[in-house]
Amino acid sequence: MTIRRAEERDMDGINRLLVQVNMVHHLGRPDLFRRGGKKYTDEQLRALIHDDSRPIFVAAGEEDQVLGYAFCIFQEHPNDNILTDIKTLYIDDLCVDEDLRGRHLGRRLYEAVKAFAKEQGCYNLTLNVWSCNPKAMGFYEHCGLKPQKVGMETIL
Repeated sequence: MTIRRAEERDMDGINRLLVQVNMVHHLGRPDLFRRGGKKYTDEQLRALIHDDSRPIFVAAGEEDQVLGYAFCIFQEHPNDNILTDIKTLYIDDLCVDEDLRGRHLGRRLYEAVKAFAKEQGCYNLTLNVWSCNPKAMGFYEHCGLKPQKVGMETIL
C-alpha cells in the first residue's frame, strides 16, 4: 500500500468510500443524514483534488485502487481577536473501505497525514467525530487524539 495525494483518476474509488461514510452517519443519525448520498458532487471533488489548501490523500493498493482516503483542510486565524495564529491541519474526513477495516490501514493513513502536517509546519492536527460513531471515536483515541471541544444539541 502507498499513501499519496489524490488524483482525478481516484475519483471513482473516493466516491465509493464517500457513500460508505455517509451510510455510517445515516445509520447513526437518520434525522440528519440522507440515505445513499455523498458529501461532494463530482465537480466539487475534482476541484478539491486540485486545491492545495485542502489536500486529499489516498491509500492505494497494489493495483492502485483506492483503499482509503483522508480529506484535509489547512486552517489559520491571522489577526483573530481571541485565537492565536497557529497553523492547523484539520482532517475533514478519513475513511478506510469497510471490507478492509481492522488491518491498520487507517492508522497508516492517519500517521502519513500527521507526518505531512509536521512537514508543513502545523502546530496541531484536529478533526471532528460524530458521537454516533463509537468505532471511529475509539480509533482516534487509539491514535492518541484527545477531545479538544464538545458539540452538544437538544432536539426540539
